[in-house]
Order: sequence, then C-alpha cells, then structure tokens
Amino acid sequence: MAYRDIDMNLSAETLAIQKEVRKFAKDVMRPVGIELDQMADPADVIAQGSPLWDAYKGFRDLELHLNSIPPEYGGTAGTLDPMASYLISEELGYGDVGLTVSFGASGMPFGFAALFAPFIPEMEQMVRDYVEDKKGEVVGCWAITEPEHGGDWSLGGEAPECGPSVTGVLKGDEYIVNGEKAAWVSNGTLATHAVLHVGLDPDKGMGGTGLALIPLDLPGISKGAPLNKIGQRPLNQGSIIFEDARIPKQYMVLEPSTMVDMNMGETILAGANGGMAQIFAGLAKAAYDEAFNYAQQRVQGGVPIIEHKNIKLDLFKMFTRVEAVRANSRRMALYNAAQNALGQPPSGAHAVAAKCLATETATWVASKAVQIFGGNGLTKEYPVEKIFRDARAGMIEDGVNETLGLAAAEFL
Repeated sequence: MAYRDIDMNLSAETLAIQKEVRKFAKDVMRPVGIELDQMADPADVIAQGSPLWDAYKGFRDLELHLNSIPPEYGGTAGTLDPMASYLISEELGYGDVGLTVSFGASGMPFGFAALFAPFIPEMEQMVRDYVEDKKGEVVGCWAITEPEHGGDWSLGGEAPECGPSVTGVLKGDEYIVNGEKAAWVSNGTLATHAVLHVGLDPDKGMGGTGLALIPLDLPGISKGAPLNKIGQRPLNQGSIIFEDARIPKQYMVLEPSTMVDMNMGETILAGANGGMAQIFAGLAKAAYDEAFNYAQQRVQGGVPIIEHKNIKLDLFKMFTRVEAVRANSRRMALYNAAQNALGQPPSGAHAVAAKCLATETATWVASKAVQIFGGNGLTKEYPVEKIFRDARAGMIEDGVNETLGLAAAEFL
C-alpha cells in the first residue's frame, strides 16, 4: 500500500521542479507552518523575525512567485509545462495550505497589473517591484469579502442591497473610497498592495462593481488586527478600512461595464477555486501519508496497527479518495490552462466542483487520519490535528462550498 505516483510522460524538467518544490514544502513549509500555528497571538505570525519571512524568502528564492508574471516583465507565466504548474501547487499544499494561500494571494495584484502594464505606467512599476522582491517586502492581497457581504460575491445580485459596502465616488482625478473589507482578507494586515473590489454604481448591486489595483499606503487606508482563528493560522488575515481614501483614477483598471463584458465573474471564480482545488489535493495526500506512516509504526495487540483489517481497509478508502481528487483537480487545471492559453474562458463550474471535492475530501481524509492516530491524533505532538483544522477551514474559505455550488451551477 506504499504510495505510487502514476503520472505518465512527465518531462525531466517537470520532475526536477517537482522534486525541488517537494523538498521546500517538507523541509521549510511544514516545520514553519507548525511553528506559526502554535503561536498564541496571531500578531506574532507576521512580526519582524517571525519564521514566516523565512518561508517567504525560500518561496521567492525558488522564483515561484514569478509564475503569474509574463516573461516580458521578468516572470515565467506561460513558459512552464501546465503539469509542472499543477504539481507546484499540489506540493505546496502538501507542505502547508495556509502558507500556500498566503503565497498565492501575495501575487494576485501583480498578475492582474501585468495585464494593464502596457497601458498604465504605474501598473508596470508595480509588477517590476514585485518581481525584484526576494524578501517578502512586496506582498499582495485580494480585498473582496466584507462584513456584510460574503456569499453575495459568489451569488451576485442586481439589487442595491447586494452591492459592495466599500464604495467609490469619482471626484476629479481620484476616487474617494469608504467602507471596510472584512477580517477574512488573506494577507490583509501584512499586504502592501491589493486587488480591490469597489462599488461604483450602487443602483446595480454587484453589477456595479469596479476593480482597482492599489498600493495600501495611500492616505485614508488603515488595517485592523490580525484574525485569531481555528485553522490555517500561518495565513495572516485581517480587515482593511477605507476612510475617504484617495485612489488615483488610473488605479481603477476595470469599470463595472467592462467587468461584465469580460465575464470577470466566472474568470475570477475559476481562478480562485481552481487554485484551491490543487492545494487541497496536496493536503489530502499529506493527511493520508501521516496516517499510513503512523499505522506502520504504532503497535497494538502485538502487531503494527496496519495489520488490523479495519485500519488497512480505512487506509485503502483514504487512498482511493485522495487519488480521485488528485485526478479530478489535474483534469480541471490542465483544461483551464489550455483555455487560458487560447484566450478562451475557463470553466467555472469545473473549478468550483474541484474545489468542493478537494476540500471535502481533505477534511474527510484528515478526520480519518485523526481516528487512526487515536488519542495521539488529538495532541499537538503530531501534525494530523493541525492538518484536520486546516482542511476544515477550506470548506468555508473563498466562499462556503454550498454557496459556491449554487453560483457555479449557473455556468453548467
């Protein structure tokens, strides 16, 4: 029952990338994630001298932050085999999903900015600053969720009450922005830049949303305290507050009509949830591996517990589900990568289905792993209790699975 990867026809380059990222995930991300998880105060996670910054430096030393940036700006987007890109995400998720989400969110504003860099000088400078940063001093976030609006972002709605609470009014060459993004913004209190969803036409509800790419040191922008939560504690989250914040007009890269015309709703839904599927497939495998290795070592009844039929059967059921979710997330990722390469829209329905399957599978497998560990599975001496907490958070993260399913059903 030893784990055998059966991916075929992987190039030597892809295998080398996988090996390098796997080493980083196991040797750096896993121990750093455990150390950060055990910090009582979430403010300590992002403090100067925290091991978080060692993980960020390692991630950027491997130049993994360049995967969303086009080559003309020093990135590697479009140059990697799509399977290599997938395997990078899965291996990172195997190491620590909270850190992986932080790494992913850190690049979002700059990947978007690269699309507008040919036309807006500020966007090009933003991208180049990110590319050159090796220490984690330039970090992005996705400022979308609000205290009053979580599922609304997935379900949409044209009624004014469905529209964003963070609103902007154009005055001269600036937008005056007011409101608050919720404490669930990933990288919220450490980010230097944001992808900001802001209501520009309140009468149109969510259809009146614009998209801005902004530095977070603009006048009128402040941040709340880091969020204290049950799972993914290495992932900093916190609120961003706008009080008559002055955002230069050129930073508002998409007006509401353009957002609708470009079908940005499904594109964003597919990108965010597709990425979540890949990393939680990795977490599901991590939970299985922990249980399998423990079952070989733990002796009860005079034999390793893997020799007991109920444990052996549970491990096989876990293995089956992990393989199913890995295969599903690969298929979705490769299809959507091909669509993006052709300039065609990705499949939001497949991405959301893969996210829901991956997070629910990771939670089920992690729960089974805790059960196999018995009482030891409830202690912090072993990583399975953390893996379980991290997995459970994924069923709510980036939208609760039920709401995401309702939204994605519109794209069937």
